Amino acid sequence: MVKSSRNSQPVTFEAALAELEAIVRDLEAGQLPLEESLAAYERGAGLLKHCQETLATAERKLLVLENAGLQEFEPSPGKFTSDEREA
Repeated sequence: MVKSSRNSQPVTFEAALAELEAIVRDLEAGQLPLEESLAAYERGAGLLKHCQETLATAERKLLVLENAGLQEFEPSPGKFTSDEREA
C-alpha cells in the first residue's frame, strides 16, 4: 500500500489519483487486516473527494475561459503575406 499521512493532501491531482488507485488495488486484494482496511478506505474517501474537487475547479475554470470569448481561431484570408506564412 502507498504510505502517506492520512491528513496530508497530495501535491498534484496525478499523485492523488495514483495513491487512490494503489489503495483500491490493496482493498480489492483483500489481504489487509481490518484496521488497515478501514484506514485505507478512509484515506481513499478523502483522496476521492480531493480529486473530485480538483476536477470541478478545473471545469469551472474552463467554463470561465469559454465564456470569456475562447473561440476557435480562423485566420482571415490575405492577412499575412506569403513570406510570413513560410516563416
